[in-house]
Formats: sequence, structure tokens, C-alpha cells
Amino acid sequence: MHDKLTIERIKKAHPLIREELNGYYLECNNKLPKGVRLRFSHVYRTNEEQDELFAKRPKVTNAKGGQSIHNYGLAFDIVILFDKDGNGTFETASWKLDRYFMIVVDYFKSKGYEWGGDWNKFQDRPHFQKSFGHTWRTLQALPTKLDDNGIEYPIL
Repeated sequence: MHDKLTIERIKKAHPLIREELNGYYLECNNKLPKGVRLRFSHVYRTNEEQDELFAKRPKVTNAKGGQSIHNYGLAFDIVILFDKDGNGTFETASWKLDRYFMIVVDYFKSKGYEWGGDWNKFQDRPHFQKSFGHTWRTLQALPTKLDDNGIEYPIL
């Protein structure tokens, strides 16, 4: 079973990874047992949304608007959802590094995604990205193209 909200969020991913990300999401979600579901809590984020996160306390990000790979549609954050009552509502969210979370981590790392949990300075365990060797600075400097969804993405 898939999460409709996640599928909608994937539609805002960079066109270069959108189709693969959708397939990977469905495949990874199927590796989780009944009553457990993967959700992408964030994919594309505007600079304004990034600035709002940057201003939050306690600190959840080191990146201002334009400094996050999310701002280029090349990153996503995850949360694991549980259907505690067995009624299909999946209302309980967890970011705990349990076996379900690690199934997702291992899966996306095997597909070439960088995991924020491997970072030394500021670990961001829900975060994954595929930057194609770019940093936010090099992505920011690239020419962009307007996509059908109204978002401008760097041309990679």
C-alpha cells in the first residue's frame, strides 16, 4: 500500500529523479510489513519554506533558503508511519532508528542516495539526497528550466 501524500510530493522532485524516486518509493514501501508505511515528509522545499525551518528552535537545519538540496528537488526526508489500531489510518509517526527505519536507509543507500545520518557535522537522519556531485553552491549557479509543475529546477 502506498501513501498518496508521498506520491504527490514526489511529483515536485527534480524531473531527473522523479520517475525513479516514485518507483523506489513503491518498492521500498513494499519491503515494510503490514501496518508499517513509509512517508516522504518533505521533498521539494521553496527558499521561503527553508528559511522558516532554519529559524525554528530547537535547530532542525543548518541550511538557509537556497542552501538545501531540497530547494533543488534533489532531496527527501522520511518518517515511518504505523497503523496502531489496524484500521488503515497510519496516524502514529516515528523517526526512531528502529529496524523499519533502517530498512529504508539501507534500501535508498543501495540505490545511490546519500543519507544524512552518515554526516559528521550535523546528522540529519530523516534526510536523503542525490546531488549528482553538486553542492548547493554549484546547483545555485546552474541555469534553470521551468517544469510543468511551475517549479524551476537546475539543468543537470
